[in-house]
Amino acid sequence: MSTDSEPRGGHAAAFEKVRLDAEANPSLMAIARSGADAFGYTATLKLDGALAQLLRLRVAQMNNCVYCLSVHYAAAEDIGIAAVKVNMLTAWWETNLFSGAERAALAYTERLTRAADATSETPFQTAHDDLAAHFDDEQMLEVAAVVINMNIWTRLKLVEGATPRT
Repeated sequence: MSTDSEPRGGHAAAFEKVRLDAEANPSLMAIARSGADAFGYTATLKLDGALAQLLRLRVAQMNNCVYCLSVHYAAAEDIGIAAVKVNMLTAWWETNLFSGAERAALAYTERLTRAADATSETPFQTAHDDLAAHFDDEQMLEVAAVVINMNIWTRLKLVEGATPRT
């Protein structure tokens, strides 16, 4: 078993890897680190930082990654996202807390994360078109990159079995 130190700040849990240690595969980690450097929570983006953080947290929620949940709940708090928005993120569509742009980005995030769930009644194109109504191409590519990067990290941490230490 390998361990990870606290992912962020003094209020995130420390974790241990109970399955595999991805550090044993330098090529895999190079892919993950490259994405994190470019689109992770410490990256500088043109996209609004709070929105990018909400998207990261939503992917972590959807993919049940406890490591990523710990990191991204703490990061959302660190950058001052209103607790009510963070707390309602799992049912964002049922509230009026999120702007039209946030709603479009969250819907796109969910469609991209669960691409296999697209159907003729819920095509990916609809989420793309809704996103395009609020963002330019550069911002849309950053939304996609944030989501893709988070999907890589959530799956990597699931493979590792990243579990909070007791």
